[in-house]
Amino acid sequence: MAPSIDYYFTLISPFSYLGHKALLAVADKHGASIAFKPMNLADVFATSGVVPIPERPVSRQNYRLIELQRIADFRGLPLTLRPAHFPTNPTLANGAVAAIGAAGGDPADFMFEAFQACWANERDISQPETVRELLEATGHDATAIIAAASSQEVVATMAENTEAAIAAGAVGAPAYVLQGEPFWGQDRIDYLDHALSTGRGPYTPG
Repeated sequence: MAPSIDYYFTLISPFSYLGHKALLAVADKHGASIAFKPMNLADVFATSGVVPIPERPVSRQNYRLIELQRIADFRGLPLTLRPAHFPTNPTLANGAVAAIGAAGGDPADFMFEAFQACWANERDISQPETVRELLEATGHDATAIIAAASSQEVVATMAENTEAAIAAGAVGAPAYVLQGEPFWGQDRIDYLDHALSTGRGPYTPG
């Protein structure tokens, strides 16, 4: 049976953006499927002990900014370090990902465009017109997806994804879960690749 990776993220996470294509490449390399699971990051933070950026010590805030530049350079991706529309509300865009999945579509291209819209192109992904344009640009039925993105079904899916991320031990975004083992952060993709290459069993707390 082909392996499956649960991919927990939010579209305003710069680290999810920077790891997105690398994750897709590893999954393709191993013939693994990806379950795209947008989540409410604040709820995950509340259970994992991570505090919002403004509440972190200055040293950690500064290190985050250094890391973002370093990773963007390493991955060859454009990055606006302090984008005009961050923080912003990702609910509609995240819901669009869930709606694409519920309709049997592949949200990967839309996700990358939404990531770049926020983190490279100074656009506000909370705005319906932005989400609509990104959906149309990636070949989706924007009217249907936007309508579904706010449906009770998608709201319930988002809540289920968040609960599943917490249950799996996700600390923040992105988190990749393989056979119940969480890999937190885009800098853990190499470890995920190794786990898939070796076929080892999942590690647990013991």
